[in-house]
Amino acid sequence: MIKSMTGFGKSILQLPTKKITIEVKSLNSKNLDLNARIPSQYREKELQMRNTIAKKLVRGKVDFGLYVEATGEETSNKVNEGIVKEYIRQLSSIHQGDTIELLKMAVRMPDALKTEREEIDEIEFTAIKEALTKALSEIEEYRSDEGKALEKDFNLRIKNISELLAKVIEVDPERMEVVRERLHKAISDLKEEVDQNRFEQELIYYLEKFDITEEKVRLANHLEYFGSTLNSADSNGKKLGFITQEIGREINTIGSKSNYAPMQQLVVQMKDELEKIKEQLLNVL
Repeated sequence: MIKSMTGFGKSILQLPTKKITIEVKSLNSKNLDLNARIPSQYREKELQMRNTIAKKLVRGKVDFGLYVEATGEETSNKVNEGIVKEYIRQLSSIHQGDTIELLKMAVRMPDALKTEREEIDEIEFTAIKEALTKALSEIEEYRSDEGKALEKDFNLRIKNISELLAKVIEVDPERMEVVRERLHKAISDLKEEVDQNRFEQELIYYLEKFDITEEKVRLANHLEYFGSTLNSADSNGKKLGFITQEIGREINTIGSKSNYAPMQQLVVQMKDELEKIKEQLLNVL
């Protein structure tokens, strides 16, 4: 069962003095590209959280955000009382103004506020890890739902290509007869006597050049292999991409050998279906 690389997960953790919101968003990417936005006091735990996300999501352009909102009386920002008083003293020596106005000016000056580094409480971080796990479960569910829609579309496209291949097989004998007649006409237009045995040998040579038996068999096998890989337990977008390349190679070869308009029209339709598969495959995990 395939999964999409697109997804979104969110979890809110309410603690006594703060509310922590975790958001994880992912888009398609060839590899894992993880961007994390977290407060400085949680930086020492960043690598651990990154590893958790990488193990779960595997691939994709991932944005991870951890947002903290204070809801209690505690705050890590403290007024640097001594420095503020010194600013007021210096300002009042320059201009005798209202004390409240001087205070407003002083608290805007550098170092008026000091931030005390908080140590991460292990109980709190355990709760954060659980919230992260919940957000990742949400994004996994989102990816699975998106994957089901992609799988449905892939099955339809592969079915369409298989049906077009059946039509190619159906018109192939007619095509070969047309090629044979075309060669006969070309010889007769020369109005020259030719050695029949030599002509038959040359005819066989050209017909073998136009023969697409191997391509038809290989294309059918590749289509079947794509379907079985699509229905396997693991989601493997890269493997499906490789199979798609092989499918495209056989379709192109059939097109170059066909030399017959009705078959070339079928080839164009197969290419159109294959391009739609390639576009969607960019989003498969």
